[in-house]
Amino acid sequence: MLVFAGFTPSSPLLLPSINEAKMSEVHETRAAFEELAEELYATHPDTLIILSEARTMYPEAVSISLADPFTADLSEFGDLGYHKQYHPDFSLIDTLQRHLRRHDLPVSLSTDTQLNAATTVTLDILTSHLTNVRVVPIAPCELDAKTHFNIGVALKHVILESHKRIAVIAAGDMSHALSKTAPAGLHKDGKRFDETILTCLQEHNASGLLQMPDSLIKNAHDTSYRQLCMLLGVLDGMYTTPTVLSYDAPFGVGYCVTNFVL
Repeated sequence: MLVFAGFTPSSPLLLPSINEAKMSEVHETRAAFEELAEELYATHPDTLIILSEARTMYPEAVSISLADPFTADLSEFGDLGYHKQYHPDFSLIDTLQRHLRRHDLPVSLSTDTQLNAATTVTLDILTSHLTNVRVVPIAPCELDAKTHFNIGVALKHVILESHKRIAVIAAGDMSHALSKTAPAGLHKDGKRFDETILTCLQEHNASGLLQMPDSLIKNAHDTSYRQLCMLLGVLDGMYTTPTVLSYDAPFGVGYCVTNFVL
């Protein structure tokens, strides 16, 4: 069963060990993230499906990571002492990949043992009190938005039929083009992209999300769009109350925390 759904940013700058000097600039996002973590904890999930970019990604198939344990470290961002481990939900991964293949949806398994920073950050904040939760990392691919939405719909059928308590999180940052000092520089479509995403989330408007122009998505330089398409596929036909807990862009990159209250 599906017990929780949310959307989070994934920047290492949200962690004190990486960005201690500027944590005040991400205070709003961090507080919303921790509020979301409390809401997640209250649902007592057995398994967390995390839709996020990964170290191994394929052009024409979403990838499901399968390793035991998954290891997480942040040495590339200067935190040499960070080291955590997570364990997969083998049976759910097997059921998911079989279901996707049965419906001719593009899926591949990867054997990355090391989680990337985006997944690490999200798990670090969300699972601080969920010591026994199992993890299923699913990465997007280069195929179109509709394909990702359909994959989300297929995931939903498996989730709803499962006896396990399952949470689904889409993790990624919004536009990286919101200021002159942003990673992608300033582009007028950056703000337009984020505003469109926020409207689609607040209205639970999957159609609006799927119809966003390719040029707008490209110019925004985001790392979350396809994950959101999958998430709204998971939520297709379900009654939810989307609640945007925060939106901020302190470093020229959009950070959004949203709880889809079921």
